[in-house]
Amino acid sequence: MPRAGLEAFFLREWQRVSAWQILLQPLSWIFSTLMALRRALFRARLLHTYRAPIPVIVVGNLSVGGTGKTPLVIALTNALQQKNHALAVVSRGYTKGHGVSDEAALIGVKTDAAVHVNVSRAVAVRAALARRPDLTCIVADDGLQHLALARDIEIAVVDGARGFGNEFLLPAGPLREPISRLASVDCIVVNNTNMPENPRQLTSLAYIDKPIFSMRYGNECFLPLLGGAALSKDAFADFARDKRVAAVAGIGNPERFFAHLATLGQTLESRHPFPDHHAFTEADLRAIPADLIVMTEKDAVKCAGFADARLWTMQIEAILPDAFYAFITDRLTHVARP
Repeated sequence: MPRAGLEAFFLREWQRVSAWQILLQPLSWIFSTLMALRRALFRARLLHTYRAPIPVIVVGNLSVGGTGKTPLVIALTNALQQKNHALAVVSRGYTKGHGVSDEAALIGVKTDAAVHVNVSRAVAVRAALARRPDLTCIVADDGLQHLALARDIEIAVVDGARGFGNEFLLPAGPLREPISRLASVDCIVVNNTNMPENPRQLTSLAYIDKPIFSMRYGNECFLPLLGGAALSKDAFADFARDKRVAAVAGIGNPERFFAHLATLGQTLESRHPFPDHHAFTEADLRAIPADLIVMTEKDAVKCAGFADARLWTMQIEAILPDAFYAFITDRLTHVARP
């Protein structure tokens, strides 16, 4: 089974409880024990944690697969910069094939912040501070489980459509940590609140006494990769009428992208999921029989070098309530440093 199909299989199967998942429970218990031991070693300071001299905000999640962390990082970064914060973004920087870090590249395009990539976020933070000693804040894209970097504010992103799946830990379920971990974060952002499918009842959140904010996508427009004017969603629908339109996505949850296009009234002749962080090649797209190919912004940054007239990207913005930004701004004012 191709890797994209395997990822889709597990994401689908992890939404329910089945016999094979129950058989995997002993492995989940081992995984849970190892995670608890690792956290205990950091608490006991037997493993080193780096604390930056400025506030660090970590945006992460409990589940594998895309939940919308990067759009939230972009929105938060832009909002903080508008409030005159000098900040940088750090990322693990998943790279494949051509060495392109899709999340980091997209953040660099959509914000004015410098993006520093390293498997060790602590090393990335040090590099950011060495380059700009005047920084007032660091935003970490992902890293809820990266305990080697101390954080002042933790934001957990939850997929409102898939929720926590069957609520099992890996490999029997989609969770990297138990849901109880949310009790230690500063706030929770529930994504996909404008998707057409019935949102999963996130009953587990009822037991978590933390602020919960909703996030949705909006302000969609379509941009040709070869350059040119952007089209509104309605103008693109008119342009695409009577054309064969295909969609491709190499993200953690390709079906979310395909579903979003459907909410805009876009009829797709074919859908092509690729593995998360896929390093696209010209051959990948040449094989798709379509007049227009629509892709995510994260994928588009990797296809610019071999773009043709068929390739378009859907640009979106993460929309969050003013109360979310007020909450983060208030927390930042209370971060103490020696």
